[in-house]
Amino acid sequence: MSELTPEQPHPAVLELARVRAGLAAGLTVEQSARLQGSTDEELTADAQAFATELGLTGPPAPPAPRSGGPMGPDVGNGAGTVSGGAERYRQKHPQRELPELTEEQQRRNPFQERTYTMNGR
Repeated sequence: MSELTPEQPHPAVLELARVRAGLAAGLTVEQSARLQGSTDEELTADAQAFATELGLTGPPAPPAPRSGGPMGPDVGNGAGTVSGGAERYRQKHPQRELPELTEEQQRRNPFQERTYTMNGR
């Protein structure tokens, strides 16, 4: 490996300068790796030219700030409580009417009946 002279910046410093210039111009990190130049001014000029060729107008807008707390369509209607959740469950899953059982059907043990046979017995 060759020795670096004071005129040659370290490769890591040069890579960082590329990424900074690219991000300031609205390029991605991958696009910034293509920038040419050895000074900040050269890299910034190349990044601006490359961004213009790609049709980028500037750095991307930062994402909207997010605040904590409950998010969703049902915030504020009591759905965050146990009783609110139970009510929503009842709305989504209405109770079905069960058929009326006769007294004989209620007394009968369903496990007592044999409706199958086993082979070998």
